[in-house]
Amino acid sequence: MKILFNPSRKSATVDLPEWRSRLVLGFLLIFLVVLVVRAVYLQALNKDFLQQQGQSRYLRVIEQNSQRGSIKDRNGEILAISAPVKSVWIDPQTITVTPQQIKQLANLLDVNETAIQERINSGKRFVYLKRQVPPERADKVAELNIKGLYLKHEFYRYYPSRELAAHILGFTDVDGRGQEGMELAWQDVLTGEDGKRRVIKDRIGRIVENVGQIQTPKSGQDVILSIDSKIQYLAYRELARAVKEQQAKAGSIVALDAKTGEVLAMANYPAFNPNQRSSMNNQVIRNRVLVDTFEPGSTLKPFAIAVALETGRVKANTLMDTAGGSMRIGRAVIRDVRDKGNLTVSQVIQTSSNVGAAKIALMLPPKTFWEMLNRSGFGAETGVGFPGEASGQLRAYNKWRPIEQATMSYGHGISVSLMQLVRGYSLFATDGELKPITLLKRDTPAIGQKVISPETAQSVRKMLELAVQPEGTGNGARINGYRVAGKTGTAHKRLEKQKGYASDRYISSFVGFAPASDPRIIMAIMIDEPSGGRYYGGTVAAPVFSRVMEGALRMLNVPFDDSLGNLVTSPVSGVEGKG
Repeated sequence: MKILFNPSRKSATVDLPEWRSRLVLGFLLIFLVVLVVRAVYLQALNKDFLQQQGQSRYLRVIEQNSQRGSIKDRNGEILAISAPVKSVWIDPQTITVTPQQIKQLANLLDVNETAIQERINSGKRFVYLKRQVPPERADKVAELNIKGLYLKHEFYRYYPSRELAAHILGFTDVDGRGQEGMELAWQDVLTGEDGKRRVIKDRIGRIVENVGQIQTPKSGQDVILSIDSKIQYLAYRELARAVKEQQAKAGSIVALDAKTGEVLAMANYPAFNPNQRSSMNNQVIRNRVLVDTFEPGSTLKPFAIAVALETGRVKANTLMDTAGGSMRIGRAVIRDVRDKGNLTVSQVIQTSSNVGAAKIALMLPPKTFWEMLNRSGFGAETGVGFPGEASGQLRAYNKWRPIEQATMSYGHGISVSLMQLVRGYSLFATDGELKPITLLKRDTPAIGQKVISPETAQSVRKMLELAVQPEGTGNGARINGYRVAGKTGTAHKRLEKQKGYASDRYISSFVGFAPASDPRIIMAIMIDEPSGGRYYGGTVAAPVFSRVMEGALRMLNVPFDDSLGNLVTSPVSGVEGKG
């Protein structure tokens, strides 16, 4: 390297070696090639990454909630439906809102201003201000143009019938998941598949353009129930009336189609409004027809009589000595309310004699009696598919003592649900078949399991008709123009925390069917702890049966099978052997 000095210019020049300039030029060329290769790689070979990074600034994939399937009655009337609503949420880390806007939000959403401010200060990335806001109100919220506030499309589950079918339908939670009843039982069918779509949002999160559908939302399937809304309304109305009049703790009613095994009505009182979740508690949401069990009392007597007839131990006209109205077994005494003398087997049912029923039961081998009760559906779920259904209690026959076998004949020492009881009576309403029951609409008659012979079923049916005549305990269940068959039940309630029974608390019930000549509807009513001065099943539950059954038969246009204007009131109506 040479340094030259020029005196006239008073400056020095540096003469660099040629190889150094070439080296610098080479480095520049290499750097340029690297940039070109990188540009080609990103723009042509790996462009998806850059596109994704760019799109992430404005392109979003949002979920589209699917609509839950409706629940309808057998005639297509809607019992549960999902209505579109919007939920309001915020991103506390990006929201920009003025005190005036907070006040407007509080008014529109009916939320306290302090609560809104606390959520804004939460420091989270996602906080709901209000779920399930009506669309028109949500639109007003959107008009406030608040940065960091968003709307989410959802559905609100609405029940037009409110309390009437609440225990059948159940309800969903705020996210649309079934929590009770048929909403829970058929959750997988009712629930659809959520969709996805790609949209372009502006800097404050508003959708400015729909780019395209990724996955179309698929609505859930509808569920068609066997319930008839008109009969359901009638059943609920009359049950509520009876519970109030009798000052009872609660009541339940269920009606089956004797031909198809379909549940036409099922109601409980007290009830709840599924549209108002704040009114719910564990006591009122329980479907007592299926979940609660009780000792059925004298409504179980036809089953003891049926097995005795089936095995040839007795005939309908066999005389039973009930003289004195009491019977001692060991240290225990079984009593009727009065001395009824000698009774035929038919009269044992008609007058509801505990002594007569106990004597008939003791004629049977324990295993034979147990098999009859077991094959009649007691001690097992009905198979209706309702969440939380109780199986009741039917103790093993090898553990029975004589007194237990005797009291079992009139419904003590066994626990059943009202659904089990009404299903069991399908034996007598048909030619001895135990019908499979369903809460879903069924278009064809159900084929049941043969339990007793047609002759035995018809014989017991005639006895049950006698029980509803003026001399029987179920006179209050009679219907003008229709022949009725049925049985009353009155049982002391078991003490909850100790052995024995309460002396002043009862379960009053009635189970029957009509028209007796060709049964169409089977119905059971249970009134829990009536305290209005009456407690016999014939005076508390039977009149409910009469009113609901008459209306239901007329709604279904069932022909009369008896002459009109022949009802007679009996002074002994409803009096039976307390079991």
